[in-house]
Amino acid sequence: MNIFGVGLPEVTVILVLALLIFGPKKLPELGKQLGKTLQSLKNASNEFQNELNKAVNEPENIESNNINSVNESENDNKDS
Repeated sequence: MNIFGVGLPEVTVILVLALLIFGPKKLPELGKQLGKTLQSLKNASNEFQNELNKAVNEPENIESNNINSVNESENDNKDS
């Protein structure tokens, strides 16, 4: 098991220290808060990624619409 470059022995030491520092009553609350925080960060990251993708793809859509408009105008002029 290797999470962020931290192996199982290191995770075990961290959990034991957290248990000693915060106690068994407070530890579940801290875990719950940590989970909520990580979920919030994940949601914010996904939202940012979606907005970034939308902004990157938007000029392509505008450009293709402009090209289609120019082509339609050229076809209308040829028909006249």
